[in-house]
Amino acid sequence: MIEYELLKIIWWVLVGVLLIGFALTDGFDMGSMALMPFVGKKDEERRAAINTIAPHWDGNQVWFITAGGALFAAWPVVYATAFSGMYWALLLVLFALFLRPVGFDYRSKLENTQWRKAWDWGLCVGGAVPALVFGVAFGNMFLGVPFTLDETVRSTYTGSFFALLNPFALVCGVVSLSMLCAHGGAWLMLRTDSALRERSSKATQYMGIVFLASFLGAGAWLYFGGIEGFTLAEPFNTNAAANPLAKDVIVGENHGWMNNYSKYPITVIAPIAAILGAIIVILGGAKNKAGIAFTGSSLAVTGAILTAGFALFPFLMPSSIDPKFSLTMWDAVSSQNTLTVMTIAACIFVPIILCYTTWCYYKMWGVITNKHVQDNSHSLY
Repeated sequence: MIEYELLKIIWWVLVGVLLIGFALTDGFDMGSMALMPFVGKKDEERRAAINTIAPHWDGNQVWFITAGGALFAAWPVVYATAFSGMYWALLLVLFALFLRPVGFDYRSKLENTQWRKAWDWGLCVGGAVPALVFGVAFGNMFLGVPFTLDETVRSTYTGSFFALLNPFALVCGVVSLSMLCAHGGAWLMLRTDSALRERSSKATQYMGIVFLASFLGAGAWLYFGGIEGFTLAEPFNTNAAANPLAKDVIVGENHGWMNNYSKYPITVIAPIAAILGAIIVILGGAKNKAGIAFTGSSLAVTGAILTAGFALFPFLMPSSIDPKFSLTMWDAVSSQNTLTVMTIAACIFVPIILCYTTWCYYKMWGVITNKHVQDNSHSLY
């Protein structure tokens, strides 16, 4: 049997991989639809944008569902606290996502301009709102979430929905939204042509600039803005009891959440990757080089998520009420048997999913043109 301490690290890595997989795949779905009403001026162009993601959008959401399931199984207390405390925010995401399948299926059923424009904006909301809310949620992790734990480790959330919409969290929301819009714009550059590709190229460049500025701004705010980060007295207390109350937390040591970057210099590769990716996105958009732009956006997405994960490590959900209530990867974890079974399942099914997904993209690859939409107007979205 795999050692318990190693299993905890494995699942911290695997959940991170699932989040990155979700952001890389469903991220360009959401980003492209958030941009669609702005880059598509004609009905054929908007349909072309929609049909670039038509074969894949529902499959890409499997990453999100799997990440949520893995969170529930690996760290049930974190799942319970997050999904109950941020209930209204997650409900907002859910209702925004409702617009996607309905919009895709019914948007082109009627040849009515107002009908189609309404669904275009619905698809835009369905892409932009989740991207924004996910960033806001990450921003609140750095500020701490207002929850407490009783002696039975039952969590109680004491905050409100509007408290989540604080200035720092909104900046993080802009980071997430612009990052996924740049990723979606680069995707449209890869899969479309003519005027739609040109407009997508400009949008990708602009979103890359916004991402770079907001990412650097959020980092500067964390470093200089007086946001107190948490540090465990024993950061690698791998033998910690499965009791979040049985630990000592140091508040505001050195540079707070930036502490891990000085303790473990290798982690600096994450923010460097995000910044380098943003620069590549901007250059790729400016030169209308789709492959370069998409490579840059993928690097930026991966680097940004790793940057947040490395900064928070080993915290999963810090508490703003009392640091000792904070949940970490060491003490809010499931049993050794649970993690072992999950690891075996992941070793079997994750490679299968990766191979199947790769095969689907390979078989369904191609540029969606206006002529293709016109010739197949009754069979496409």
